Amino acid sequence: MRYFRTLGATAFATATGLALVGTALTGSGTAEAAPTSLYPPSALVLTIGHGSHPKTATVVRAVTLTCSPAPAGSHPAAAEACDELAAANGDFGRLTVLRDGHPCTREWNPVTVTGDGVWQGRRVSWTATYGNACELRARTAESTVFAF
Repeated sequence: MRYFRTLGATAFATATGLALVGTALTGSGTAEAAPTSLYPPSALVLTIGHGSHPKTATVVRAVTLTCSPAPAGSHPAAAEACDELAAANGDFGRLTVLRDGHPCTREWNPVTVTGDGVWQGRRVSWTATYGNACELRARTAESTVFAF
């Protein structure tokens, strides 16, 4: 009798082990992997440089800006910059509209601004070149994103 009880326990343990191995190998089962993130990433590098092309411009200022999960980075006003980008749906061009009342000289001393990284899970790469620093300020005067 003892032999059959041990044999039954061994058979049960073997059957349970095989079922677990089968579930692991087939991927079926009730447990699902937890997501690694609850939010889409938003991390950017913003630069301002002297020159007419982003690849050859001399970068004079650069900051990092992370907006998810919380505003952070080396940007001096990260929270405000993240709010502005969110209102523009991550479109840098909407933040650089020429406003009236900002006269500038016609001096050609190009300044290039870039924004590269990830905004709400999608890769972004934006560049704008302005004739001089005055034109840059005229287009971005009301934007915190480029105030660094």
